[in-house]
Amino acid sequence: MRHWLRSYGLLLRWTGLRSRASLPLNLVVQTCLAVGVIVGFAYLVPDMDDATALYFATGAPVLALITVGMVIAPQEVASAKQQGIFDFNRSLPVPRSALIASDATIALITVLPGMIAALFVSSLRFDLTLRISPLVVPAVLLAAFAAIGIGYGIGYGLQPAAARMISQLIVFAALMFSPIIFPASRLPDWFAAVHAVLPFQYMAAGVRDTLASPPGGPSGLPFAMLTAWAVGGFLITYRTMSRRP
Repeated sequence: MRHWLRSYGLLLRWTGLRSRASLPLNLVVQTCLAVGVIVGFAYLVPDMDDATALYFATGAPVLALITVGMVIAPQEVASAKQQGIFDFNRSLPVPRSALIASDATIALITVLPGMIAALFVSSLRFDLTLRISPLVVPAVLLAAFAAIGIGYGIGYGLQPAAARMISQLIVFAALMFSPIIFPASRLPDWFAAVHAVLPFQYMAAGVRDTLASPPGGPSGLPFAMLTAWAVGGFLITYRTMSRRP
C-alpha cells in the first residue's frame, strides 16, 4: 500500500507536469461549455417552467463531465499511443492501478470547476431552489468515474483512429439524443429502451435526484448502473495497461 501511494503521488505530479500546457485551456473550455449550455439552451425555451429549468441546471454539469471523460480522455489516450507515451507508461515499475488513478484524478480536476460554475449560473439564471442530498458527492463521483472509465476503456481498448471517431459520436449523441437535459419520455419507445442500458440518463438522474432530492429520496438504480459502467471501463483499461508490450 505504501508503494502504491508513493507511486500514485509521483505519477500524479508527473501527469500534472505533462499536461500543464493543456490543463488551463481545458479548464476554461469545459467551464464555458457547461455555462454555455445553461445560457444558450435557455433561448430555445423562452417560457421556462421549473421542471425544464431543473433539467437544464442539472444536465449541463453532466454534459461537461461527459465531454471530459468520454471525449477528451480517449482522444488524449489515442495521442499518447501514437507518441509512444502509452508504451513508456507500461514500462514504468509502478502499479498499473496507480497509473490509471493518477490520470483519472487529473480528468476529475478538469471537470469539477465547470460543474460548479454551471450550477452557480443556473441558480442565478433560473432562480431555482435546490434540495441537496448528502448523496450528491458520491453521485457526482460515480458519474465522473463512469464517464472517465468508459472514456479510458474506449481509448485504451481501441485503435487511435477508432477511439477518436467513437468519442466524437458520443459527444453528438449525448448533447442531442440523450435524456440529460430533457426527460426520457420525449424519446421514441425503442430509443428510451436503448437508454435504459446506456449510462447517460443514469448520470443525469443521479446528479439531478441528489441536487433536487425527491420526497422519497434518490433512487438506487442510477448508483448501481454507474458503478457497473465505471467498473467495466476501468477493468478494460487495467487489462490493456497490464498486457505485455
